[in-house]
Amino acid sequence: MKLLITGGAGFVGSNLIARLEELGGYEIVVLDNEVLGSREAIADCDIEFRHGDIRDAETVETALAGVDAVVHLAADTRVIPSISEPKFNFDVNVGGSLVVLEAMRRLGVNKIVNASTGGAIIGAAEPPVNETMVAAPLSPYGASKLAVEGYCSAYAASYGMRAASLRFSNVYGPRSWHKGSVIALFIKQILRGETLTVYGDGTQTRDYVHARDLSDGIVAALQSDASGPIQLGTGIGTPLNTIIDMLREISGRDIAVDYQPFRDGEIVHTWCDIGHARDVLRYDPQTGLRDGLEETWRWFVDNRERLAL
Repeated sequence: MKLLITGGAGFVGSNLIARLEELGGYEIVVLDNEVLGSREAIADCDIEFRHGDIRDAETVETALAGVDAVVHLAADTRVIPSISEPKFNFDVNVGGSLVVLEAMRRLGVNKIVNASTGGAIIGAAEPPVNETMVAAPLSPYGASKLAVEGYCSAYAASYGMRAASLRFSNVYGPRSWHKGSVIALFIKQILRGETLTVYGDGTQTRDYVHARDLSDGIVAALQSDASGPIQLGTGIGTPLNTIIDMLREISGRDIAVDYQPFRDGEIVHTWCDIGHARDVLRYDPQTGLRDGLEETWRWFVDNRERLAL
């Protein structure tokens, strides 16, 4: 199968490509503008790399030549900046996704696995969140991802595409050197001897899923006829203070924490129900949080010199 992976030089993309190479049978084209990712992340992988932006129709069409399916990861995923710059977030996430869908329609590419999000779409609902809940985004980022899900659904109904929108929970793991998400950020700060900043009291909960388990969910979606929104996580909510305690044990370091007030637009408690993913994708995450954190810590330590940490 020949795949186009938009945003493939990012964290999720680099882990997905490594997993696809392990499995074999995939020819991979990566389209990435290298704003949030870098081709260095996939320098060890056998792929065709194209530098470009998903908002450029000609670039997207060229990258789609001969492709059987698209894994659409490219997005502006920053929640807090989306509040200060909602139009930019819309232009990239919604406008760029529409360019991809239109190019697929013109070229007859009929399968897309779209990277979406759970908590940011559902909003401040009682967890665990699931695909049947009414959407109530708390940030422009969440609203943009909901809009893309809507366009995927519309293109599936109108043009015969198969479109699955996988709602990622909080992804962590190796190859996350450029990530600003909490686990990668904390590990980098610990290695530099810095104080960790927590917005809130640390009791806020998230569903932390290892990148390898997430990649297996994406592969399962590619190999299936699944469509619509599908939650991918672990089904377990973990307090942020528990993450910090685990990192203290794993690193063997005395970690200082500065607790600041909660920020607008952020959800306090969220984790997901993965029952639908188990049913339609046979999705079964295997990596325990402690083991996954230890693996991620080791990766950062082993790459510390290259990352200039």
